[in-house]
Amino acid sequence: MHFTRRELLERCAAFGAVTLATSLPLSALATEWDEAEKKKQPTPFCELGPFYKREAPHTSVMRAAGDSGMPLAISGAVYNTRGEIVPDAKVEIWQTDNDGHYDVDGYRYRAVLEPGAKGSYAVESVMPGHYPDRVCQHVHYLITAPGHKPLITQLYFATDPVFEGDPDKNFHRDPLITSRELVRPVMIKGDPKQIIAAVNFDLVMETL
Repeated sequence: MHFTRRELLERCAAFGAVTLATSLPLSALATEWDEAEKKKQPTPFCELGPFYKREAPHTSVMRAAGDSGMPLAISGAVYNTRGEIVPDAKVEIWQTDNDGHYDVDGYRYRAVLEPGAKGSYAVESVMPGHYPDRVCQHVHYLITAPGHKPLITQLYFATDPVFEGDPDKNFHRDPLITSRELVRPVMIKGDPKQIIAAVNFDLVMETL
């Protein structure tokens, strides 16, 4: 059974297993611990890349009927480093198609999302292909919000064949991957006739 810091502190105090060497009441100390638990590390930076385009369509569905490739569902939420939802964030996403090509003339596989008050976002796409000048499959992100530093990053997939089943050891094979934190697990969902790769990618912004 997993306990939060507050629950563990309260149980230890109740059974006399801990003595508080402070003038603060238990409730105040537990509140401080709760606040510490909520804090989040900023999402690591990863470069913008040469294929960013402004004014992408506001849509959560980038794949179209008949598109080749494994269907991909990406979801997450936008937080600040205090663990609070950023309600007025704008999330721009772009990637290659299944064959590793960017649409530089139009807006295929490009989208703008506005998570809103709940801070959550979700997008339907396909697993991006391997772009010729890059090692790994990836999805680009640019997140902006009033009062926050712009966040530029990229999402990578633990199932990428480049990692040979061990992203902990092999993520450095792509020199642009700045942190293991950007390589996320992929869950396979659906039935045999409609398999979907699902990835969670929360985003954490720094305040100005």
